[in-house]
Amino acid sequence: MDSAALLDILGNENRRRILRLLSHKPCYVTEISEYLGVSPKAVIDHLRKLEEAGLVESRTDDQRRKYFHISRNLRLEVDVSPYEFGMKSAYPASANLDVSTCQYLSLDVKYGRDGDEEDASDEPVSEVKAGQIADLAEELNCLEELKSELSLAQRWVHGQITSVLDTMSEAVDGTGENRIRAEILAALAAGAETVPEVSRKADAPEHIVEAHLASMAERSIVERDGDRWALSG
Repeated sequence: MDSAALLDILGNENRRRILRLLSHKPCYVTEISEYLGVSPKAVIDHLRKLEEAGLVESRTDDQRRKYFHISRNLRLEVDVSPYEFGMKSAYPASANLDVSTCQYLSLDVKYGRDGDEEDASDEPVSEVKAGQIADLAEELNCLEELKSELSLAQRWVHGQITSVLDTMSEAVDGTGENRIRAEILAALAAGAETVPEVSRKADAPEHIVEAHLASMAERSIVERDGDRWALSG
C-alpha cells in the first residue's frame, strides 16, 4: 500500500488502538467496542478501512462469530530532517536472511577529515577545497548505503521477533493466537517482576496480565513469590 495512504489510515487513534489490541489476540466487534469505549458501528467502520488497507482480515468460527486479526507483518519508516522528508513501507525481511551479508553493519564511520570529529562543513565554503568536497560526497554516499543496510537489518530483526513470538505463543497456548502471553513472558525475562511492571512492558491492562499469569502459573510456566512473578526454573 502507498505509504502516504497508510499514514492516513494510522493517523486515527482508535484505529491504532484496534491494531494494538489485535496484536495481542484476534477479537470480535463487541470485544473491540468494549475495549475502545465506542459504538460497534464505529468499530465496524474502522475495521472496514483497515481491511481495505490490507492490515487486518477476518475469519468466522463455528458459532458464526466473526474474528478480526492482523493479516501480515508490515514496517513503516518515516524520515524527517532539515534535509529530507521521506517514508516507506516494507515487509520484514525473511528470518532466514543472512545479515552477515550486510557489509556496512560493522563500519566505523568517521566524521570530518582524517578521523577528526570536527565537521569539515563548518569551515567557510571558500576555504573548503575541492578534494574535501569530494571526500564529503563520498562519505555521504557511504552513509546512505549504511542507512539502507541498517533498514534491512531492522526488518530482519522485526521478522525474527515475530518468529520467536509465534513460536512462544504456540508453545504456551497451543494455538499461537494469544500473543499477549508471549509478551508477558518476554517482560518477565527482561526483568519485570510485579503485575504493574509487566503491564507497562507488555502494554496491557493489569487485570488481563494478572489473569494470564495466574493461568500460566497453573501450568508451571511462571511462578509467584508474594507479589512478584518470575519464569519457572
